[in-house]
Amino acid sequence: MVNDFQVEFIEREDRRARFVARGLTPALANGIRRAMVADVPTFSIDTVRFVENTSVMFDEMIGLRLGLVPLTTPLDDFEPGDTVTVALEVDGPATAYSGDIESADDMVVPADENIPIIELKEGQRLEFEADAVLGHGKDHAKNQGGVAVGYRHLQRVEVVGDAGEFDEQEPNILRGVIEEAAAEHAEGDAEDGDLVATETFGNDLTERYPGKEVEVHDVPGAFVFSVETDGSFDVDELVTRAVASLGDRAAELEEKVAL
Repeated sequence: MVNDFQVEFIEREDRRARFVARGLTPALANGIRRAMVADVPTFSIDTVRFVENTSVMFDEMIGLRLGLVPLTTPLDDFEPGDTVTVALEVDGPATAYSGDIESADDMVVPADENIPIIELKEGQRLEFEADAVLGHGKDHAKNQGGVAVGYRHLQRVEVVGDAGEFDEQEPNILRGVIEEAAAEHAEGDAEDGDLVATETFGNDLTERYPGKEVEVHDVPGAFVFSVETDGSFDVDELVTRAVASLGDRAAELEEKVAL
């Protein structure tokens, strides 16, 4: 049940976030990851009609670069398959940037203005008109709004005793986020169950727990997600849309099975 899920953010920005989700099975965690990559549609430039291209690049090479320019995607206002016309006209000497692309719809514009497309020399010119189409990442990689999506088990670190007086502690490297079982380390304000990003102590448990012997265990049903978007929409939109798509699939399957 969705009500059994618990989410706690470790870091949260418009395009990047890291959070802990509890109450998931490994299959569901992987389903959410796949949905973020494949099921949430984005606009991308598809068909390009070149009016003039006297640059050093073939039309096909420029078309490939244009397909990789992320476009803002207001999903509440469009349906998959919808098309928005964009255009560009630049004369050299100049560098054509993504910000030079003009859109017929103010809601669908380049997410970043400083992506270089091509450098034009004196006398060179680039002019085209193109169709930006709303499509899914499962059909083409250029429509993947989640450009860096991953997860791993949340690991709980527990202090089990003191290190031997004459033991030489070697680095104990752990990357990501840990859940602390006890506040037996240098920071006196830490509490049991705290979530700590490992980069805050150099990813080395011996720095977090000097002179201590520790054990590390996976927390059942808890996963740390790291998510980054290309700017088509923010992280909140990507995650909520991905989870909703799984719910729609489950409802569709339930309906078909009941027939």
